[in-house]
Amino acid sequence: MGKVIAVCTSLEKGTQKTNIGEGNFIEDYGIEGDAHAGKWHRQVSLLSYDKIEEFRKKGAEVADGAFGENLAVAGIDFRTLPVGTRLRCNDVVLEITQIGKECHHGCQIFQKMGDCIMPREGVFARVIHGGKICVGDEMETVPAQE
Repeated sequence: MGKVIAVCTSLEKGTQKTNIGEGNFIEDYGIEGDAHAGKWHRQVSLLSYDKIEEFRKKGAEVADGAFGENLAVAGIDFRTLPVGTRLRCNDVVLEITQIGKECHHGCQIFQKMGDCIMPREGVFARVIHGGKICVGDEMETVPAQE
């Protein structure tokens, strides 16, 4: 069981996201108002808040959304979950479609720290069932039989 720490969006691709506190997740589209929403496999990005905190302990001053994550969730290590895993938060059901991504070394975090966790720790998902997610909500993995 995890806890949502941040719900982040951005109006343009390639920019840091801002914690908006709650988001409307639209089936097979993504988060309303987010530049990465659309009919593709990377509708929502997720990052373990615990990994963000570890990175901060190395001296990184990063705000919620700095890695481009839509959801920062404490208590779930997303990188350990296989593609196809489903996550439930309220009415929202997400399905992990990709683990990690290729890093473009031009990101501000990589330039400053010489490292960025999103390429190896972040996961991407599509929205199977829509609804609202707010900071403080609980998220769980869904057993395969559901």
